[in-house]
Amino acid sequence: MDKMNNPLENAAGLSAFIDAVETGSFSAAARKAGATPSSVSKSVARLEARLGVQLFARSTRTLTLTPEGAAYFERVMPLLRALGEAQDVVQTAAAATGRLRVSMPTDLGRLLLDPLTRVFMPRHPGVKLELDMSDRHVDLIREGYDLALRAGQVEESDLVVRSLGAAPLTLVASPEHLDRHGRPKTLAELATARHVGYRLGGRPFPIRFADGATLSPEGVLDCDSGFALRAAAVNGVGVAQLLRWTVDEDIRAGRLEVVMPNAPLPVVPLRMLHAFGRFQPLRARLFSDFVAEQLAAMARNPS
Repeated sequence: MDKMNNPLENAAGLSAFIDAVETGSFSAAARKAGATPSSVSKSVARLEARLGVQLFARSTRTLTLTPEGAAYFERVMPLLRALGEAQDVVQTAAAATGRLRVSMPTDLGRLLLDPLTRVFMPRHPGVKLELDMSDRHVDLIREGYDLALRAGQVEESDLVVRSLGAAPLTLVASPEHLDRHGRPKTLAELATARHVGYRLGGRPFPIRFADGATLSPEGVLDCDSGFALRAAAVNGVGVAQLLRWTVDEDIRAGRLEVVMPNAPLPVVPLRMLHAFGRFQPLRARLFSDFVAEQLAAMARNPS
């Protein structure tokens, strides 16, 4: 095959090109690939030189595909994904390698960290984990994340979503707080209680009951993470709404007490998100499967 027409000569810049398209910038593509923005930019420039066309229209702030770039992306993307799938087919689970950047809520992350470090990482030593434990909803593509574990509703329609079941919510407070301020028995009494409020994306998260009733009390302390909510509740600040799994141990130990146990709260859907399309890398599939197993075990063994 003529070297000038050999498509394999272009393979070196394909990954950089695909990453730049998916993330929207050379900087984000570099973070995703574990490289520098300069190396990604040079790889794409060499690819453009070999092809003899400009794939991106560049400015100081934006990176936009040219018509030729859009047509090239549409053709090569399925081929590159297929190559990745072919590599995964011949890999065993023990051979999974590469960096995996994952976002997960603080409270679920606290529960999953032990099995991840004790079981998953020794089982897959070639996988390098980068865990971001924050309740903030990250932008997977723009910020270069591979996976995101979410509790609650998912709005991103352009991502692949895998359902991982559901987790129960509960209202809790410390026994000392309830002894001092009383144990609410009705919605009216709960509305006047002292609350630790949860904020997601800067907005207060209401208390919703399984029967449809809703309460939006003003908190004496507002937090944006389940970890902070639990700490405040244990320290007697007020009533907090938390995932039941994250406070089971505290309830058994007497550090927390369920508030209004006869008025149950609904379950929260759990989902894993990714932007790989049909062909996830092996390391991502193994991680998702492992988390699914751990969450299923929590659901089977409630306190």
